[in-house]
Amino acid sequence: MVQRYLMGLIGGCTVMSLVLTADVSAGGSTVVARVLSDEEAVELEIPTDIGVQKERLPLYRSGTVRYFSAGIGQVERAANYPPFSLKLVFTAGGKPFVSGVAVTLRQAKGGTAVTVPQEHNTGPWLFIDLPDGTYEVSATLGGVTQQVNNLTVRRGHITTQHVRWAEDRSPALPAQAE
Repeated sequence: MVQRYLMGLIGGCTVMSLVLTADVSAGGSTVVARVLSDEEAVELEIPTDIGVQKERLPLYRSGTVRYFSAGIGQVERAANYPPFSLKLVFTAGGKPFVSGVAVTLRQAKGGTAVTVPQEHNTGPWLFIDLPDGTYEVSATLGGVTQQVNNLTVRRGHITTQHVRWAEDRSPALPAQAE
């Protein structure tokens, strides 16, 4: 567990906060991700020195295919995820990760397997639980589409495919309220 103390002066009073974060270093405990029984979310169980903290990632469906987006921050990147058959990793313009990518997968023999709107892709990783087969992937970021053809996946085995753009055309992040 990493502890950071933040101090500040507000209205003449000294305020001190304790921020608890998970220790995701090589010697830290394992962050485990699992699909909840209601299949509404993927839950991360994050060990901390005050007990297990939980974070939920929305689990979506396109027809019978389930998918979720992850990979924001150290905790999500260190987690052990369920073995969805395909993991797409998005990068652009020298940035290690981008989000907001719209994705369409088609079975190589025809038909649409899954469509993921950019709003559902909030992290740089997209996990898709596809049936066995060979697929064509179209990934669009800022109006530029990348194609991956003849991508073979098997259930129970994770196939990782990197999709890269030469230039970062990520959508602008929403303004943060202060």
